Amino acid sequence: MISMDGSDCGCHPGEEDIGNWVLLAQAAQELQIPFVASGGSATGSQLAAALAMGAEGLNMGTRFMATKEAPIHQGIKEALVKAKGTDTTHVMQTLGNTERVYKNKVVIECRDIEAKQPGEFEAIRRLVSGENYRKSFQETGDAETSVWSCGQSIGLIKDIPSCKDLLESMVAEAEDIIRNRLMSKL
Repeated sequence: MISMDGSDCGCHPGEEDIGNWVLLAQAAQELQIPFVASGGSATGSQLAAALAMGAEGLNMGTRFMATKEAPIHQGIKEALVKAKGTDTTHVMQTLGNTERVYKNKVVIECRDIEAKQPGEFEAIRRLVSGENYRKSFQETGDAETSVWSCGQSIGLIKDIPSCKDLLESMVAEAEDIIRNRLMSKL
């Protein structure tokens, strides 16, 4: 099984900028092995859509960050709940290592430096340091003081449930859509 990562995913979406809608359709047409949809997913309706497009399921990173069990600071979880889908951007594009991240003051500074010094990792090293990320996620909970990955699904996150409750809710929503909405269209 492979993961098909659309450009709406957090972390490294690749350099081709292909969204899940097109990527999943292409995977269904061309692959002979099972695949999961990765990137930008947080709801049962998206699970139903991914299944309809041939995926075996979803791979969700950002959505699981905002769960009770996620081993990150509560402040980061609350930032995810408050965020809009437009609160992400890319960094490190000039390095050929694009990363989708939460748009904050450090990221804006990083993008400004990249615009002035494209391809110069040393110019942004202090900003993208893993130590900054670790402090934000484990110690301070301050969403503004480090570069951290998240997908566009942040705009769909409305709560901080347990993993069990999240999955049960998503599966119930997907089943309802498939049974009641989609079947009635046949």
